[in-house]
Order: sequence, then C-alpha cells, then structure tokens
Amino acid sequence: MYPRPQGVDSPETGGPSLGLCDCAPRRAALDSRPFTIDGAPAVKRLILLAFAGWLAAGATLAQAPTAATTVPPGGEKVLRYAFPVAETTFDPAQVTDLYSSTLLNTIFEAPYEYAYLAEPTYIRPMTAAAMPEVSADYRTYTVRIKPGIHFADDPAFQGRKRELVAQDYVYAIKRHYDPRWKSGRLYLLENLKLLGLSELRKELIAAKKPFDYDREVEGIRALDRYTFRVRLAKPGPRFAFLFAQTGLAGAIAREVVEAYGADIAAHPVGTGPYVLAAWRRSSRIELVRNPRYRERVFEATPAPGDAQAQAIARALAGRRLPLAERVEISVIEESQPRWLAFLDGSLDQIELPVDFAPVAVPGGALAPHLARRGVRLQRVPQPDMVMTYFNMLHPLVGGYAPEKVALRRAIALAYDNDEELRALRNGQGIAAQSTIPPFTSGYESGYRSEMSAHDPARAMALLDLYGYLDRNGDGWRELPDGSPLVLRLSSTSSQISRRGNELWRKHLARVGLRIEFDVATWPDLLKRSRNATLMMWGYGWVAQSPDGGFFLGIAYGPNSGESNDARFALPAFDRLFERQSVLPDGTERLALMREGKNMLAAHMPYKAHVHTITNDLLQPRVRGWWRHPFARDTWVYTGVDMETSS
Repeated sequence: MYPRPQGVDSPETGGPSLGLCDCAPRRAALDSRPFTIDGAPAVKRLILLAFAGWLAAGATLAQAPTAATTVPPGGEKVLRYAFPVAETTFDPAQVTDLYSSTLLNTIFEAPYEYAYLAEPTYIRPMTAAAMPEVSADYRTYTVRIKPGIHFADDPAFQGRKRELVAQDYVYAIKRHYDPRWKSGRLYLLENLKLLGLSELRKELIAAKKPFDYDREVEGIRALDRYTFRVRLAKPGPRFAFLFAQTGLAGAIAREVVEAYGADIAAHPVGTGPYVLAAWRRSSRIELVRNPRYRERVFEATPAPGDAQAQAIARALAGRRLPLAERVEISVIEESQPRWLAFLDGSLDQIELPVDFAPVAVPGGALAPHLARRGVRLQRVPQPDMVMTYFNMLHPLVGGYAPEKVALRRAIALAYDNDEELRALRNGQGIAAQSTIPPFTSGYESGYRSEMSAHDPARAMALLDLYGYLDRNGDGWRELPDGSPLVLRLSSTSSQISRRGNELWRKHLARVGLRIEFDVATWPDLLKRSRNATLMMWGYGWVAQSPDGGFFLGIAYGPNSGESNDARFALPAFDRLFERQSVLPDGTERLALMREGKNMLAAHMPYKAHVHTITNDLLQPRVRGWWRHPFARDTWVYTGVDMETSS
C-alpha cells in the first residue's frame, strides 16, 4: 500500500492460495448489497465506455481529427502522462508513495506480477519460473527464477552483461533491514518476521556497525544461482502477494548500489522494460524502452464476460512488450492545467480531476463533446481509502483517556462525508465506513460505523460532557483546563486541498472548534509525518493487494512511523491484528477483522472519509489501457496507435 495525495490530501498499499485471493472478485467485493454508481449497478470493472469498443472509437476519430490527435515529433510511439504531485525517489528501498512506485514498476521487476485484465485478480510469474513452493504451515516460500534475464546496461557493471540471479532478490529484501535506507516498508516484512533478520538489524544498530549483507540468515537465502527461500517466524498465508510488489521485492544489483551510494535514488537500474532517460526533479521524467529487455509478448486471459478486456486481449495478443517506445511524465500539480493539457492533446491519458467531473462525465457518462472527439472513458471504483489521521503522540488530540477519545470522535462526527462527496468530489466516490476499502478482504458494504456518521448535535454533547467548553465567550471551545483549543490540519497547496480545508473549517466551526492549516509540499509532509511532527493530516491509501489486513495494519502498534502514521498503540487491537494475520481467508478471519474495525471506530485514530471513483479519459490513439485494482504496471501494456493519430 502507498500513500497518495487525494485532496484531503492522500498515499498507496499495498498464500498457498498461490496468488489467488479468497476475498472475492471486484464484482462481488461489495458483499451482497448492490453497489451502484449514479443508479447503475456495478458489473465487473464498473466501466462505462463511450463506444462499444476501442476499435470503433479509433474509426470514429479518423473521420473527424481534432487537436486531441496531436502526434509527437518524429512519429515515435510515445505515451504522455502527468503526475499531480512530484516523485520522491527511484530507489525501491526508499519508496513509500504511489507515484514513485508507478515509476519503479517500469524499471524494476519483482518475481511475480498481477495478471493483466484478469478478474478475480491473481498473481503469476514475472521473473520467477513458476509459482512459489509453499509449506503446509505457510512458513516457508521457495522461489526459482528464470535463467537468462539481464539487468539494463550500466557503468557499474564495467561492460559486463549482468544476469539476474537469486542473490539479487536476497539483497533487495535485506536492504529494507538496513537502517541506512530508512525503508518505509520494512513493517510488511517485520509483521511476519523473516527469521534472523530482525535480530541482525538490532545487533548491528546496537553495535553501531553497518549492515552486514554477507551474514547468512535463515529468513532469506539463496539456495543456488536461481533459487531463493524465505522462512517466516509465523504463518503467512498471504505472503506471496509481497513478491508482486516491486517496491518491496524488485531486484536490484549490489554493484549498482555500491557504485552510486547515497545517490542511488537517481540511478535506477533494473531488469524491467524501461530505463530512465532523463529526469528533471519534480518537473519531468522520461523513460525509454530498455534495449536489453528480454523477448516478452502481450498475453492475457480476461474474464469471459468482460467485453472491454476481451477486445484488448484480442487486439494486442502477441505484441512485444512494452508497447510504447517512450513514456513522458510531467508533474502538473494543479488540476486545471492538467485538464487543459489533455484537451489540447499534450497528454494521452488523464485521471480526471474531480473538479471537472460535471463537464466531462455528467451523470457518470462521457460528455457528448468528448465522445465526438473519440475520447474514451473508463469509470472504475478504487480499492482506496481517503482519511485523516490524528497523531496519537500529540498532547492535544492524542492519547487514550476518555476526554481525548471524545475529542477525536466529536471532530469526526462534526465533519460531513456526504458534503465532501457532493461539494469537493462531485459525487466521485462512496462514503467510507471503515479503513478497509472495497475489493479487499474484510470490506463489508453493509457495515456501518461512526466513521461516516454526521451528527453535530452528538458532537457538541460529547464536547460538553468532557469539558470542552467556551469559557471566555469568544465563540470557540477551550480545553478542559481552560487553555486554548486550536486544531492544526496539514495539507498541500493544491486547489482541491484548499477547498477541503474550507469544509473542515465550516464543519468544525458549527460545533465551536477552531482549526488552522499547515500548508506544505507533498514530499515535505511525508517526511514530517514519518517524524511524527504533524497533529492531523488528510491523505489516502491505495491497496497493492487484495488483502484488507494491510488497512488494519495502519493501526498496528509495531507499524508506528511506517504505515501507522497515527502511532496508534492499543494492546487489545495489536493482539487481534496478530491473530487475524496468521489465519487463512475465511469466516473466522473476517469476524476478527470486523472486531478490529469496531475498535478503530471507537477510538478514532483515523477518520475515514471516502473510497474514490476514478474516471480515466483516454485519447483515441491509446490502446490497451486497463486500470488494474492492485498492479502499477499499466504503462507496460499501453500502446499508441500512430495511424489513428495521423
């Protein structure tokens, strides 16, 4: 899972089922209660197409070319995209945000990947030769990789053709334990304890020695040139999903890291389909096809009832990957310039800013003026959760005393999720009842909690009961000891964030609470959040796997400072989390997850806001785009049709 800015700003997440999720396919993930968008029932990917298929859309455009059909100079097959926030790093061990993770998936490769176009989703071999061998107790995973895969050329290899070997994955995993790299994803490994690695890390930290990559540990080791084994201290029924996360298990060569040292973040070298060609920090990124990339062709087995996925699979079958020769990414933080760039043809795909939903997708359908230009729409609910956290270490909003719990609950009750959906997101989402998002295990569409309740009267009653009163008559409540009560919410300076701040100001003012705003850049807020210096921050998490347990893990005490930005530490919750994490998917685990959701609603370290709906708009020349719920490698499968563009 990774953090993603989403207006009240936002981040992303991420067994012997061998990659299959028992949590339900996307169509059924919302339990028995039908999920609808603007009254239309959800089916498969909940995609509403402007035309019967993308081939027809291309034919339409050929008859009526517009500015949206601009061809890049030279006719090169270039895919042009924009990020709403800046990237942070190209080093897998240091990545914690969605956008940098998206870049990593084009440069590095994990042993497994999510099957493109497939529903229900599952993982399949990428560099691995087969699915992992898993012991009956879910404690041992053995992975064999394919021979003959090579890293992209780099001076660190001194002119040698460098083959991918098992030791590269061992090294990549060990880097997360090295304090030097300050991995924000170590908790995913620590929650299941790779034997010996935690102990090695603690020993070397205590001795103030550098991490010893040559020390053999039982938790992960290469058995031969192409085989490595992972051993866990406790059962990990869903551990295989981690092998599909490039930010966690993307192969990296030790020679490259040692050659570039602290500058490794600017020198990504992997086995993936693209290499970094140019980088202007926080402005522009250019990726070009890796000339060393192995022969790999498009293959997919979409669900029989998914007409769009079937059309993509037929049209692209057998095409060499990656489909585009170059990917150009611009950083355009404000929504209006991004939207205008798409309209004038400078971008090939855009995740429609919610500001423009009324004009681009009125009523959830593509606007006629865009359809006439051959633009296509994919409308997809996301496995994400937009939330606000309360820093449990902060003297004002943190703590477990009844009056502190009451303050957080009152703040949550004062805020109106439904108004956020209407006024801020133009209906592009559904109100969240817990921290667990749709399409992951543990999500229940019929579940209700205070997370989404809007009850100002009850909020004021709680505040009155616990002594948060307006003692000086200035219209604002004070703390029980009479000192000022001023809340501080951090956010970026984007337009949607500013509008979100005004909603907070309005809603809290109605119950007598004063709030101020701390505005900074996304990378700066990420850093400060990791250092526990923020009081409140609104952002989002996007799932990287179908395992909803991750979204309970954001409140697991040992994950504090990593996924647990709130620093919530409740022993009863920690015990529950540990019990559910070792159970296979099923009713027993779901019951524990429900209990965990109830605990979080009662203590409110996180205020869940919404699960978003994404509207992807595609220029007519784009081929193959299909937003996977968990994978971040869509660009590899996306091509451009130059004939349509001409």
